[in-house]
Amino acid sequence: MIPFNKPPVLGTELAYLEQAMQNRRLSGDGPFTRRCSAWIEARTGSPKALLTTSCTHALELAALLLDIAPGNEVILPSFTFPSTAAAFALRGARLVFVDIRPDTMNLDENLIEAAVTNRTKAIVPVHYAGVSCEMDAILDIARRYRLAVVEDAAQAVTSTYHGQALGSIGDIGCFSFHESKNFSMGEGGAILLQNQEIADRAEILREKGTDRSRFFRGETDRYTWLELGSSYLPSELNAAFLLAQLEQADAITKNRMHSWNQYFAGLEGLRDQGRFELPTVPEGCTHNAHMFYIKLKDGDERTRMIAHLKQRGILSVFHYIPLYSSQAGLRHGRFNGEDRYTTRESQRLLRLPLYYGLTEKDCARVVQAVDDFFR
Repeated sequence: MIPFNKPPVLGTELAYLEQAMQNRRLSGDGPFTRRCSAWIEARTGSPKALLTTSCTHALELAALLLDIAPGNEVILPSFTFPSTAAAFALRGARLVFVDIRPDTMNLDENLIEAAVTNRTKAIVPVHYAGVSCEMDAILDIARRYRLAVVEDAAQAVTSTYHGQALGSIGDIGCFSFHESKNFSMGEGGAILLQNQEIADRAEILREKGTDRSRFFRGETDRYTWLELGSSYLPSELNAAFLLAQLEQADAITKNRMHSWNQYFAGLEGLRDQGRFELPTVPEGCTHNAHMFYIKLKDGDERTRMIAHLKQRGILSVFHYIPLYSSQAGLRHGRFNGEDRYTTRESQRLLRLPLYYGLTEKDCARVVQAVDDFFR
């Protein structure tokens, strides 16, 4: 069986885990956590990056930092993981879903302005498959209406938009280091902050609403409870595992990109025959080979393709059910405008296996199985 995903393991994780245990410092914000944060800051150019227990918690922390409250509205795509929406709905915001672009599966920047009201507080672009949204247009709208921009860059670590690292372009960026992502700590994430005042507050909210971090740095003789927060710190064991992977980020990305390119080259012929569509990467964007997908004729053909591949020992999966039509989405939000592409494209999309260590032989086997389906 060719699995859909394998969490990356580079071989140095165990040594770092042992070192963390020998340090006798297993709670958050120890030396490994600081080294991971420093790597993210250096790689993205963000003034402050804080590890979190998940990208979900990074998004929830973003909602807290923006003081999202009942009566506010947040604009986002419906084609995304529930965490993107739930983080803001938990604070009482009304979710305003906007249609996606069919080429990148990202939020359609041309439809955002029509969704803005006097209650809108933030725009949340999601960089699907590690390919950037059209950030210049989104930032222009945000500036004109004085809105915050929170980048859901869960899938986009090391991807760029016109030379800028995704996650570092908006006011706040959120990364995921879940085991399904390019770089993993099992469960984990990070929040990237561009404003020092917000970064200082994030440090407090992340530490249960206290100034405990300042206390450990010797900046105060005791720490106290300052405001409502929560525990968003991963353990040093998680950070140690992650650091081993971040230090080999370029090697991981190169390996994944090789598989991505092999898929693309092997499937171009069927694409040219009109059998399906392949991913689009706009000019000026670099991606991190987070996933490779094809878009088939419809949901029925996709179901048959999944069964066909499974019979040949290949596990493939589809992705999100549009949030706006879900039970929670209907309760907490509304779709603005017409759903021309969100539902249609989500029903056609099929993800092929892609992970660090996928062999050329396995890629060729997947390509051949897809070709066999159309024979």
